[in-house]
Amino acid sequence: MTCPCGLDKSYDQCCGALHSGAAAASTAEQLMRSRYSAFAVSDEAYLLRTWHQDTRPSTVDFEPRQRWTGLEILSTTGGGVFHTEGSVEFVARYRVRGRAGELRENSTFVRIDGLWVYVRGTIG
Repeated sequence: MTCPCGLDKSYDQCCGALHSGAAAASTAEQLMRSRYSAFAVSDEAYLLRTWHQDTRPSTVDFEPRQRWTGLEILSTTGGGVFHTEGSVEFVARYRVRGRAGELRENSTFVRIDGLWVYVRGTIG
């Protein structure tokens, strides 16, 4: 299976390795892609584990009829291997009951104890 994040790798060699804990995201963009994939495969545990403790919800609600269909990275700021903060602007496309939609967000990330975590997103 090709990875939902859009990179030309199998799920197991890409975001699946992050979801299982076999690897950790080295950049904010990689974490953002893996979180998109976690929404696509309904991996609540990974989403909660990679959410900053100050903004993390107690659960993640998945729309059972929603199918994530594509991810486009628009820009990144910071978030590299030598940064402690970063942001990723993206468009995530989906279908619900046959109707297409998209989510445009600028997500903020920080690195805590060497691991990237999602802080919040601004929809826009």
